Amino acid sequence: MCRNPMFAFDIHNITWKKISSQDLNASLFSEDVVNEWLIHEYVVMYLANQRQATAHTKTRGEIRRSGRKLYRQKGTGSARVGDAWSPIRRKWWVVFGPRNDRNYSKQMNTKMKRKALLGAVTLKAMSNNIFGIDSFGSTEMKTKVFADALKWMSLGNKKVLVVLPEAEEYMVKTIRNINKLGFTTSMQLNPYDLMSHKNVIFIGDAYQKLEERLK
Repeated sequence: MCRNPMFAFDIHNITWKKISSQDLNASLFSEDVVNEWLIHEYVVMYLANQRQATAHTKTRGEIRRSGRKLYRQKGTGSARVGDAWSPIRRKWWVVFGPRNDRNYSKQMNTKMKRKALLGAVTLKAMSNNIFGIDSFGSTEMKTKVFADALKWMSLGNKKVLVVLPEAEEYMVKTIRNINKLGFTTSMQLNPYDLMSHKNVIFIGDAYQKLEERLK
């Protein structure tokens, strides 16, 4: 398998002792795949798809109101006017207000999503913001143990994304209450998660599973 020694990250144990290093696959991750515009488009799409159309105004036909004309059409010297609910009256009505049936979702094809993810991972590798932990440890690991590991890594006060090989319940319970820490799995990792966190930590064989997904 072709490896890229230019892009690599160190693998440590839970006490932050270096064990080995992992070279990124050169056939997948290189400077040539970095397309910042494409990454930006993915982030825009992701946020748009999370948006919910909650703001809603009714139209004139959806409320009960009086349709009585305020005064006669001619002979007053003033402009003609309809009923009291006319939208041209100040503070009386909303024209073209927000509706809850609006669709904000955007689409992106699979090849573009894949290339955006490759570029986002490469950017993290180029900035030396990828780390690895060989094993998560026992099923009884406490949250404090993992929080201390982040302090040893000098990542205690930074936004960190933990990439798990699988969403095991004991792993999620251990890390979900740590401040500024997000988590996902190799199969769910996306450019938005990568770009919204400063550092990335792969647990166990999470990186290998990401490679298999992207091949």
